[in-house]
Amino acid sequence: MNREHQKKIAAEKATEEIQDGMILGLGTGSTAYYALLKIGQMVKNGLDIIGIPTSDGTEKIAVEQGIPLSSLSVYSKIDLTIDGADEVDAHLNLIKGGGAALVREKIIANASQRILIVVDESKVSHIIGTSFALPVEIVKFGWEATQREVNKICKRSDVRGGIVNPLITDNGNYILDCHFDGIPKPEFVEQQLNNIPGVVENGIFVKLADQVIIGTSTGIRYMERSQ
Repeated sequence: MNREHQKKIAAEKATEEIQDGMILGLGTGSTAYYALLKIGQMVKNGLDIIGIPTSDGTEKIAVEQGIPLSSLSVYSKIDLTIDGADEVDAHLNLIKGGGAALVREKIIANASQRILIVVDESKVSHIIGTSFALPVEIVKFGWEATQREVNKICKRSDVRGGIVNPLITDNGNYILDCHFDGIPKPEFVEQQLNNIPGVVENGIFVKLADQVIIGTSTGIRYMERSQ
C-alpha cells in the first residue's frame, strides 16, 4: 500500500464521524486534501454542514468541491476538525505547518470540540522534532533579530523558500523551519518560542488532538489521547 493510499484511507475514515448540522474545521495539507474531496462528495449527496477553512488553499479546494463555508466571526465553536500533521508522537503531540497554515490551524483547533488528525504511518515518531523541522511563523519586521533568538532554542533555522524568495504565509509573514534533535518537552519549547518578540506562532500542538487516525500498509490504526 503506497503512501498516498495510506493518506486517503485515513482521511476518508475520519469523515465517517461527520454528522448533519455540524460546523467543520477543514484542515490543510496533502492528507486533509483527501478529506476535502470526500466531504465534497458527501455534500453532493445531501450532507448538511458548514466548513471553516484553515488556509486560503483549503478555502479554494472547498469552493471547488461545493462545500458551504463560513468563518469564526460567525461561528465561535467548531464541532469537529479534520486535519493532518507532519509528525506525531505516542502522546498525540504534533508538529504542524508543513503547509504553512499553522497559525490558522491552531486558532481553528482551539475553537474545536473534537479534533481528528489523519496521517500516513511515516508521520509517527517516538519524539516529535526528530524527522520533521518545526515551523515557526514570524513577522517580516526585524526577522533577522527574531531568527537569532529562535536559534538559541533550536540547532538552526532556515527561512522557508530562502532569503531571496521567501515563502509568504496567508497572514503575510515568514516561516522559519527549525531543526532539533527531538523535542522531548514540547509544551516547554512551545512556550519558549512564543515568548520571543516577532514570533507569531509555532507548529507544536500539545493537548489538542483527540484521536490520530493512521493509514498503514495493513489498514487503519488509531491513537487516542489519554484523559
